[in-house]
Amino acid sequence: MHASRALMWAGTVVLLAGCATSAPAPQADVAESPWAVQSGPSAHWQHMAFPGKVPTRFSYARKDGRDAMAVMGVSSASMLRTRVRIEPGDLGSVRFSWRVPHLIEGADMGSRDADDSPVRVVLIFEGDRSRLSARDAMLSELVHAMTGEPLPYATLMYVWCNKREPGSVIRNARTDRIRKLVVEAGAGRLDQWLDYERDIRGDYEKAFGEAPGALVGVAIMSDSDNTRTTTQAWYGPVRLSGAQAH
Repeated sequence: MHASRALMWAGTVVLLAGCATSAPAPQADVAESPWAVQSGPSAHWQHMAFPGKVPTRFSYARKDGRDAMAVMGVSSASMLRTRVRIEPGDLGSVRFSWRVPHLIEGADMGSRDADDSPVRVVLIFEGDRSRLSARDAMLSELVHAMTGEPLPYATLMYVWCNKREPGSVIRNARTDRIRKLVVEAGAGRLDQWLDYERDIRGDYEKAFGEAPGALVGVAIMSDSDNTRTTTQAWYGPVRLSGAQAH
């Protein structure tokens, strides 16, 4: 693969996999907010920026009587991430909620060039890296060189898709190690709080066809950089059953 093309691919993987070359200090209203506390008393949420991308704005808010993380993205992409360590045998459920006022026109989560979403809840897993394909192994090395972190073995994203039905699994167009599970689709339930509780092991096995490794990271992400649009949303606290982030 030509070097410039490989770097472009690596940059895309950095964005979609949740690695970053810079980690700005978390804003006080994020790190010390009731939202962060409810998402795990020992969690350390950090705003992760991506190379060459305008960051999405995250800020604590009260929305409809709920503690929320408000996001505003203008042709932007970034995430809030916290590290965890939950062994495979201890995996339980993840509970989260969001409110989305409008979808992103033109977004297509199966496309290389239009893969934007107003909301994503991201789970990052360890695994047997010897099982990576040659392409993913190379991308992992490139990402490690660019960011100091290898490409995660597996990344599962819960997403809201414009068209695909809930339950659909979308494979990332550039790496097989990122898969998106559609939990909401279309415009039928816009502008209302939606609450979810998902079985982590079951969803991972559905998406990847294998047993999960340890869960090592959780994030929320909203992006509109590919479609060059504006997006807005609110997230409720993200809670893991049976374990605390650290």
